[in-house]
Amino acid sequence: MSKADKLFVNMCKDILENGYSSEGQTVRAVWEDGTPAHTIKKFGVVNRYDLQEEFPALTLRPTAIKSAVDELLWIWQKKSNDIHELNSKIWDEWADEQGSIGKAYGYQMGIKYKFPHGEMDQVDNVIWQLKNTPYSRRILTNIYKFDDLMEMGLEPCAYSVTFNVTGNKLNAILNQRSQDILAANNWNVVQYSVLVHMLAQVTGLVPGELVHVIADAHIYDRHVPIIKELIERPQYDAPTFSLNPDIKDFYDFTTDDLIIGEYKKNPQITNIPIAI
Repeated sequence: MSKADKLFVNMCKDILENGYSSEGQTVRAVWEDGTPAHTIKKFGVVNRYDLQEEFPALTLRPTAIKSAVDELLWIWQKKSNDIHELNSKIWDEWADEQGSIGKAYGYQMGIKYKFPHGEMDQVDNVIWQLKNTPYSRRILTNIYKFDDLMEMGLEPCAYSVTFNVTGNKLNAILNQRSQDILAANNWNVVQYSVLVHMLAQVTGLVPGELVHVIADAHIYDRHVPIIKELIERPQYDAPTFSLNPDIKDFYDFTTDDLIIGEYKKNPQITNIPIAI
């Protein structure tokens, strides 16, 4: 059975049974009808995924792997803040009339900085270091830039990735300030698992561990019945995953280079309410 499913179920049960409810407090988020969107949360959730062991896509419900990776490439490869360059509608409500999400996400990845080895953006710096100084303890990205926050359509949720090479294995820690567990948890896990696979392939390494650190892991009040139904579903083996081995340059990857097999999963959950 999928270890990602078991981890997800245990995390959700812990939040529901031992989490802190925001009922009675003033909260920022609201539902579409204007009702306050309360949550049950746990602070400091840490999940570990061994990418040598399995590809951590849930089978409790299908994760749209290629759509998730399309967003990842929009941020990390295209370094874009233009929703017209994205093949889904997930960012539409945070974009302005021109389709820009401001100085957020991909915009930050494209800013160039001066490094000892030259001027480049954060993505190119990671790739350069993994190829040339793989045992450095300074291989990371950070898009939570305080002087640009007021010009962002949405402050970054997943804001920092630290890469670490052990032997020939590429590991990564994904830091997230906040996460809607039902809507986004496995979406982000899948995205950054694929990123580790991609960066490992183009730098001569192999995928190791993804460690996901969530400061505020929450389940919205209107999601509780859905989560309770979800975690009682049958669990299946994780899907197989690989990349087109011919790709040697990170910027050449497309979603067509993802090879996903034997993905047995439960039916999709539709019409999930999203707090804004």
